[in-house]
Amino acid sequence: MADEITETSQTVAAGQLRAIIERIERLEEEKKTISDDIKDVYGEAKGTGFDTKAIRTIIRLRKKDQAERQEEESILDLYKAALGMV
Repeated sequence: MADEITETSQTVAAGQLRAIIERIERLEEEKKTISDDIKDVYGEAKGTGFDTKAIRTIIRLRKKDQAERQEEESILDLYKAALGMV
């Protein structure tokens, strides 16, 4: 009886593990597809004459809240002033 319970538990655990791995694999495929789509949009932007490095910077900045952006800009300004770059 105990062997049957252990075997059933192992079967259930193996099934759950397989399901988790398959979900991760599907998500990895979706992530690659999305990554390729983003790369295509950057290529389109570059083809139109936009600076993709500037676009990436803007996207990175837009992810931050205003206070975090201001703090980062203040520190950057302070460092530039210290190096005589202003």
